[in-house]
Amino acid sequence: MKRFLFILALAFIAASCGSGKQEEAKVITVSILPQKTFVQKIVGDDFSVNVLIPPGGSPATYTLLPSQLKDIAKSAVWFRIGYIAFEHSWKDKIGQANTKMKVVNMAEGLDLIADQMEQHGDHVHIDGVDPHVWLSPVMVKQMGKVILDEVSKLNPEKADEYKANYEKFANECDELDAELRSKLEPYKGRKFIVFHPSLSYYSREFGLEQYSLETGGKEPTPQHMKEVVDLANEDNIRVIYIQSEFDKDHARVFAEEINGKVLQVWPLSPDWAENLRSMTDLLIENF
Repeated sequence: MKRFLFILALAFIAASCGSGKQEEAKVITVSILPQKTFVQKIVGDDFSVNVLIPPGGSPATYTLLPSQLKDIAKSAVWFRIGYIAFEHSWKDKIGQANTKMKVVNMAEGLDLIADQMEQHGDHVHIDGVDPHVWLSPVMVKQMGKVILDEVSKLNPEKADEYKANYEKFANECDELDAELRSKLEPYKGRKFIVFHPSLSYYSREFGLEQYSLETGGKEPTPQHMKEVVDLANEDNIRVIYIQSEFDKDHARVFAEEINGKVLQVWPLSPDWAENLRSMTDLLIENF
């Protein structure tokens, strides 16, 4: 039934686009909430920003609703965050909903964390990429430049304004990076445990060591659970952090094993800078 509704919605959009002149697109589509913040920092209210994964949705499992196609059909560009499972699963259907929409991978050119990177002729084959690039201020500054280049093409009359906005945002990223670096300097090398490995780039930037209960997107095996429990006991770690959109059952079992507690974090918060500050304070408080 869901598939039928999706096909029906695609047909309706195709028919609409074919009748008469299509209105100039003033919509930008992004995959996750933090991207909306980044785009708005640069364009202000000049474009409507359509977010594909709503609050509470998981980038690993979210299913696109047929009703979301109308905003995709009006979009000039889709800024992909890069390697989240949702984008891989839905990229073809999203492309069919708007064949004129430009698709931009914001992770391109970034220093990615991956299971495997191999040079194949004139390109690099990457496998098992960690997608959580938006949790590094350094990388967000780079992604902001990608946004700037694209929106300046869409609205060249305001390119100078967008450039000034980007420079202000880039300074904010630099200041945030320096602030977090200063706060975490005394804790370099400290270990922490998460259910889902969402803080890999954050950990790399600030010299922390992240250990994850979940591996390869799968629930922990009894053997892996024991290994992480042993690590926690050895290093006197009494907290496991979990994202708000994940089931907490395994995290609760783990917390009981280490005589500790489960704390919730929200890497997908649209209040990006304040969220990074809050997560940093939460980590420091529990080291």
